[in-house]
Amino acid sequence: MDLKPRFTLEVFAGGMVVLSALLAILVGLLEPRLLWVLIPLAALVALAVLLLARRMRRGLARVLQCESFENSQAQLSLGALALPVALLSGKTLVWYNTPFRQRILADEDRLLAPVGKVLCGLDLHQCGEPAGQVLEHEGRKYNIFASATAGREALTVLYLVDETDLRQRAAEYEATRPAYMIIEIDAYAEQLAELKDSEKARVLEGINRVLETYIGRTTGFLQRVSNARYIAVVEERHMKEMVAAKFDVLDKIRALEGEVNVTLSIGVGRGGDTLRQCEEMARQSLDMALGRGGDQAAVKTPEGFAFYGGVSRSVEKRSRVKSRIVAKALCDLIRQADSVLIMGHRMSDLDCVGAAIGVLRICKGLDAPAAIVVRREATLAQSVLEEFQAAGLGEDFISPEVALDGMTDNTLLLVVDTHIKGLLESGDVYRKCRQVAVIDHHRKAVGHIDNAVLFFHEPYASSTCELVSELLQYVEGQQFRPTSLEAEALLAGIMLDTRNFGIHTGVRTFEAAAYLRRMGAMTERVKLLFNSSLQEYTAKSNLVENADIYMGCAVSVSGELPPDMAVAVPQAANDLLTIQGVGASFVAVQQGSGVNISARSMGAVNVQVIMEQLGGGGHLTMAGAQLKDTTIDEAEKRIRQAIARYRQEQAEEEARSGKKR
Repeated sequence: MDLKPRFTLEVFAGGMVVLSALLAILVGLLEPRLLWVLIPLAALVALAVLLLARRMRRGLARVLQCESFENSQAQLSLGALALPVALLSGKTLVWYNTPFRQRILADEDRLLAPVGKVLCGLDLHQCGEPAGQVLEHEGRKYNIFASATAGREALTVLYLVDETDLRQRAAEYEATRPAYMIIEIDAYAEQLAELKDSEKARVLEGINRVLETYIGRTTGFLQRVSNARYIAVVEERHMKEMVAAKFDVLDKIRALEGEVNVTLSIGVGRGGDTLRQCEEMARQSLDMALGRGGDQAAVKTPEGFAFYGGVSRSVEKRSRVKSRIVAKALCDLIRQADSVLIMGHRMSDLDCVGAAIGVLRICKGLDAPAAIVVRREATLAQSVLEEFQAAGLGEDFISPEVALDGMTDNTLLLVVDTHIKGLLESGDVYRKCRQVAVIDHHRKAVGHIDNAVLFFHEPYASSTCELVSELLQYVEGQQFRPTSLEAEALLAGIMLDTRNFGIHTGVRTFEAAAYLRRMGAMTERVKLLFNSSLQEYTAKSNLVENADIYMGCAVSVSGELPPDMAVAVPQAANDLLTIQGVGASFVAVQQGSGVNISARSMGAVNVQVIMEQLGGGGHLTMAGAQLKDTTIDEAEKRIRQAIARYRQEQAEEEARSGKKR
């Protein structure tokens, strides 16, 4: 095995020292009188070596660097390079040029020194990659490249490229990239319509003052473009600060004192190639923020969406203009289609099936061939399906397989009670349909249907059945009046999502219920749709009994339940809220290789935010998630981690609010 140069030199020097010592001992034994001469002489030689070692090392370095040989091949190749260059044998410096000695070694000679002591953190394998290795040395950043030489004596050539100025310019470029913001006052018309001009001016003055101060801390600008909308452009360095502070301007606006409680929705586009692209991303972000109920900031980057805020309830819109316009547009779409398929989400509930039945009534009134796509073996609305089956209307409900066989190129798909592609009853039916319309009330989430020709989405509504009931009122004609059985299905959906009108209700919720009552819905019969069997009640009781209180939330987990017991999961989540001290409930049940989670709250805890951490979504008071390839123990651990993270964010937000006050 070949020895390294530094090791070879040290062995040679050590051998010479030992040989000299042996010779001195031998002379001393033969002629003791000479020891008085040899000892002082050896001391003088050692002192000379110590004093002259530095000069000898520098001279040796100059010789090895070929500086003593003018016009030599080595000097004309590597020695004359303006870049710092070094030659290694293994990991030992055996040669370097003048720029290397001046910039890296501070004009000192470190010949035969380990390269790891000269360049801390150097990785020769990484340096051999096309991108090299970036190291910081004496305040400068170098990109180091390595190239191995061929031959018996394997040597490595290091090239050091100083990229300090380039990287500083690149960092400055990234920091000054523009981020586009669109800021909108939530429900401007509804909130400020009844205020006097002087009161409205005070409210707007407070909003303007907060926004001007917020953007004034940056190098960007703010411009009001309409009564309720502002635009702002800020540099990326300041956008990072806003994201780190989780857009605390939302808290400042919410804390304004006045005649009404005002909130903002903010859409941000950042990281785009051009300012126009950032502006388009900001519009999409604002749509997401408004679709999720407002009072939050949505940030879109090329990697996806991020959301901040969203702690307030949605403001109910009093105007029904949109419902009237959507009703007309929906009828036009149905008339133009060969056939209509109505589909909801997997494990459909009373709100999903009830809304589908209401839309089916519109299709029947227009004499359009239509059917509801639902899996009878996997639904939580079995009681409604049985009622329609008994009434001779069972053919209105078909399986996804039957729906696929009867589809044409001009089939219209109406999606109700969901807008997420991954939650649809059948993804195949959705992908095969060219025209899609959506009616939903859940807060908008990532992965939503983006090719809908009609997207009727109102997160303020209590349920999808409420939205469909309003549409029925704006479709003129006796044939569009729902039957008493259909009205009861719609009313059951409203009662389910409002927990018998206890939460998330508004004026329009009761107006829709009153309309359905006039159409013949009997509350007694609706109540019967919620009755459960003894087995279901027992399963629900077991889930409630096994619950554990964690950070003010009830968490219950269970193994797999029979398919006909699935309705016990949301019922148990609702019952757990009646326990004193429980702000939210989470019930998780094993389902095959995955876990289904149902979450409920009374409004103090935003279960939508918690479920989004697990890939789900929903509403402030009602949400869920489906975990794939997960055990029930892992699911419980993830639920607790999501709750703890949510509570920590709550505490941080309260701390920030306290400091501001």
